[in-house]
Order: sequence, then C-alpha cells, then structure tokens
Amino acid sequence: MGNQIQMHVELLAHTPEARKIAFTAIRTCYSPNEPSDLFEGAEYGRYQQQTASDGQGGSDADRLFRHIVGSGHTSTMEHINFTFALEGVSRVLLAQLTRHRVGFGFSVQSQRYVSDASDKKKGGFNYVMPPKIAELPEAAAYFAELMENLQTAYDKLAELGVPKEDARFVLPNAASTNITMTANLRALLTFYSKRRPGRGAQWEIALLAERLREEVVKAEPWLDAFFEQA
Repeated sequence: MGNQIQMHVELLAHTPEARKIAFTAIRTCYSPNEPSDLFEGAEYGRYQQQTASDGQGGSDADRLFRHIVGSGHTSTMEHINFTFALEGVSRVLLAQLTRHRVGFGFSVQSQRYVSDASDKKKGGFNYVMPPKIAELPEAAAYFAELMENLQTAYDKLAELGVPKEDARFVLPNAASTNITMTANLRALLTFYSKRRPGRGAQWEIALLAERLREEVVKAEPWLDAFFEQA
C-alpha cells in the first residue's frame, strides 16, 4: 500500500519582472502616460532611485506599493501570477482550498483516472496523518491500520472489476493528492489573511498558507511586508 506522506510546496513559475509589472499597473491608474511607456520608459527607474517620501524606508517605488496596498487598491496586484506544485496534501485540504475560487486555478490529480490499487504505478494511496494523531502512539497505530484496511478494500473492489471511479468511494479524506495551482498576488494575500497560522484555520491549510508565503517571498522578497500586513 501507499505511505504516510508530508506536504511539499514548490513555486514552479511566476510573472517575470513582477515588481515592474506592479508599478506599471499602479501608475496606469494615475499617470497620463501609456502603459507601454511606463513599462519601458525612465519613470520606473526614477521611482527606484529616489528615497521613499513617507519616511518608512526603501525607494519611492516601495512607498508607492505600500500606499496602494494600504489603501486597498489591490486590483493592481492581480497582474502578478504564481504557479505552484502542491504535493502530498489531503482531500480535506483540497475541499478547504477550493473554496477560494476568485483569482485561483486548480488542476487536481484524479482518483477517477489514476489508480490507487497496490499493484499499479502508485503502489496504493498515500495518506496524511494529522499531528494530533501522530503524537499519540496508540492512535497513530490504529490510524495506520485503518489505512491498510481501506487499501485492502480498494484492491478487492479493483480485483472484482469495479472501475476506479467507483472503487474510490472507499478512500478516506486522509488520502493525499497532487495539485497544480495558479493564483494572482491579490488572491494569495487574501488567502493568507484568512488561513495564516494564528487565525483559527486547521493545521494543514495554515501550513500551506505559510509555505506559499515562503515560496513567494523567496522569489520576490519585496512582497514580504505585504504578507505581514495581511
């Protein structure tokens, strides 16, 4: 059968020149210049070189971004997109995650088309064990035994000729899945504000929120402050 598995989150790609794109979108709203001139011209360079006039540090471009996010004009951040690989997450998390629909796109590994039988490529279904169960030896052993029994049930149904789309009905919420997810920056900031650790979200989606933030900030360090404000 499959194994207990841990979450893995990886940023696959994101909008090139994201900071310059954000600047162009913001200044398009307030400048008489065309977006093509704002992106290719000297104005961005001037904002980058000038010291922030709000006294909060960084460049005047940083000041502009702070002002826009602080004023709630974050539609200008929808032009920046991030695509992630989410691996080893439970079906519980999937049900919570897909409630966030505006600004998100999801492609999910199918239990209808991908077999979870022990003798197929996956070698059975993998599963996520909640920490509160894992930290109690007796509960962890019982949980693992239950996963084995469900695998046996799935394999038996497959052996009897039941199609994957029907055999999957015995698989638990703990069964793991893989997701390719794309989200724009505005959607990610909203998601993080609702699901970040300390806001009452369940442990797995709170962990996902933090991993997404880490991946975004690693690629675009200037965005760290906006996640802190979320």
